[in-house]
Amino acid sequence: MESLEELERIQTKILQRITNLELSLLPTTSVNSPLSASAAAATAGTATEDRLSSILLGNGVRDFRFKRVDSDYYDWSLEARRDVLGAASIHHLCKSIVLVNTQAPSNITDCSDRSNSKYYVVVVQYTARFNAETVKNFLYTLNDGKIAKKKFNMRLAPEETSVKLTGYEHNGVTCVGMKTDIPVILDEAITKLNPDFFWLGGGEIDLKLGMRTSEFINFAKPFIVNCSGA
Repeated sequence: MESLEELERIQTKILQRITNLELSLLPTTSVNSPLSASAAAATAGTATEDRLSSILLGNGVRDFRFKRVDSDYYDWSLEARRDVLGAASIHHLCKSIVLVNTQAPSNITDCSDRSNSKYYVVVVQYTARFNAETVKNFLYTLNDGKIAKKKFNMRLAPEETSVKLTGYEHNGVTCVGMKTDIPVILDEAITKLNPDFFWLGGGEIDLKLGMRTSEFINFAKPFIVNCSGA
């Protein structure tokens, strides 16, 4: 009953925001008036949240929440970020990075083959040290060794490529609502967090998204790989 009430609350909130956005775009209101300026500011900051909430709810995700942070958030210590988000620990703070296989054969140019994609999104903790070699070994094994190991060389994709593929800027990348259906790799360490609720980018630099790990896995259907160290 509580989960149903929570769903109804979120859906009502989304509908109200859509209504506010539509009202703010009516041509009868001067864009220079104090009212229209405040309305635009109120709705602009929620458009991404509404879109991602709709996607998550439509895919059965119920335990998630957004938190808008200050513009200097990334100048803060991990402890300060933990506190403002209400995260359980600094280990629950995660990021999504786009990797490109720089040695992929010329016929591998997109993400149509999950097992041998040109690009992957990897979700790792801020406190962990990402190890690209483990991803390389995982993909080699995933393809039953039929593709030479030298054909896997995972590197951080250029920022312009990441933006083009995901639709999100640096520090705002999330696995929800990406422009391209990029296969996701979730670091195994995140699945062992207690409580199982972690934070990652929310589609905007100053918007963060917290989600139940089990629901994230059901939604994103990631490959779970031990790809980091302390």
